[in-house]
Amino acid sequence: MKLQALTHAIALATVLSTASFSAVAADIPLSAAVEADRVTTKVLAVDPANHQVVLEGAEGRQVHIQLSDKAKNLGNLKVGDLVQIEVTRSVAAYLDTDVDKGLPGSTERTGELRNAVGSSNPGGEAFRQVQVQLKITKIDLAKNQVTLENPSGQSKTLNVEKPEIQAKLKNLKVGQSVVVTYTDVLKVTSQHES
Repeated sequence: MKLQALTHAIALATVLSTASFSAVAADIPLSAAVEADRVTTKVLAVDPANHQVVLEGAEGRQVHIQLSDKAKNLGNLKVGDLVQIEVTRSVAAYLDTDVDKGLPGSTERTGELRNAVGSSNPGGEAFRQVQVQLKITKIDLAKNQVTLENPSGQSKTLNVEKPEIQAKLKNLKVGQSVVVTYTDVLKVTSQHES
C-alpha cells in the first residue's frame, strides 16, 4: 500500500470513538475476504503544538499528516524515529435468514485504543466498521445473478462468479437481506531510533 493512501487512514484514526461488535446467530456466511498492508517509514519532522507530522514517503517524498488534537504523546516522537503503519481490511457478506425483516439500512461503528499515558512511543489502534443491509429484490438462477436494493432505494444486479456462492443461490429468497460488513483496522506503532 502506498504511504500517501495511508494518510487518510491515519487522520481517520485520530477522530474515532469506542463501540462494540455483535454477532447474530441467524446469519449464514456467504463470503469473506481479508487483506493487510504494512509500511515502515521514518519521521522527518514533528510539530506537536500543531499536531503535524512529516513522514518519508515512497521514493523519498515527504508526506505531511495533519492529526487531530486527540493525537497524544507527539512530544515524544522525534526526527529519525521509525513509524510502522499496518492496515487490515475485511469484507464479509452474510445472509440474514429473516425474510421481510425490514428495509435496507446501514450502521457505522468506530473505536480506538491508544498507548498508555506516559508511554514514550506514540501510537495506537483504531477501527471503523460499516455494515450495510441490502434487500434481495430478484434472483436469476439461470444467469447466476442477484439484484440487491441499497438503503437509498437504488438497485444493482450482481453477477455471481464463484461456484461455491452460485450453489447457495437456490437457497435465497426475494425479501431476504444480505448484510455486508466492511471493517478497517489501523495500527500505528513507533520506535525511537537508537
